Amino acid sequence: MTDRSSTPMRGRIITAWRVSLLFIFWHLVGGLAWLRQRVRIPRWLGSDSREVAVRLWNLAWLTFVWVLLWGTISWANVLGGLVVAIAIVTLLPLPRVPVEGRIHPVVLLALVGRLIGDFFISSAQVAWAAIRPGKPPLGAVVRVRLAIKSDLVLTLAVDYLNLVPGTMVLEIDHRRRMLYIHVFDVRSEKRVKAFYKQVAFVERNFIRAFERDSEWHPSPYHGIDENYQRVRHTDSPEAGRR
Repeated sequence: MTDRSSTPMRGRIITAWRVSLLFIFWHLVGGLAWLRQRVRIPRWLGSDSREVAVRLWNLAWLTFVWVLLWGTISWANVLGGLVVAIAIVTLLPLPRVPVEGRIHPVVLLALVGRLIGDFFISSAQVAWAAIRPGKPPLGAVVRVRLAIKSDLVLTLAVDYLNLVPGTMVLEIDHRRRMLYIHVFDVRSEKRVKAFYKQVAFVERNFIRAFERDSEWHPSPYHGIDENYQRVRHTDSPEAGRR
């Protein structure tokens, strides 16, 4: 008798819980829509949701650094860091960097994993070239063009190449999206093709991680000629030479 009588009561409780959740979410979504229509975002935060997200990340990062400098986690330090972060962003603004794509975490994790692997492999190759007998390796400056559109993403790609031992970006031609990279060892055509293959991998995956064509919203701030906004989807090492 007890089990049979408790079953309807349990069903009513579950139903009431579901109705309550629907009620809460319905009014929450309605409240967010009302706020979006009536509340104006401060201009210094950005013009769209992506730039606002970047600004909020900057505020959070500056607050985190402030708390680290004090060495103690407290409400006073957190609030003080937030005030200092808002003052820095407002009074000492950096040049505006447009956010024109979306982040894809899975591809980004694959890039980080590849970077770690390349780091160890290239470090071993450079170390062996330094201690092995014979002539020193032949280095050269190689020119490659990337189809990356955003200045921010191009900077990240350059940082990626600089972190890998054996390659160093010496100069960036902003208008033509051209990189001049010093390669540690170009003694054979195989090594040159391996370098171009690595650059093609970096270009392809940074585009997949940040600048997919379906999600790209050009901004007037980057000022890139339309001829260099066409993304190449190719795995060929020759892609970097054109």
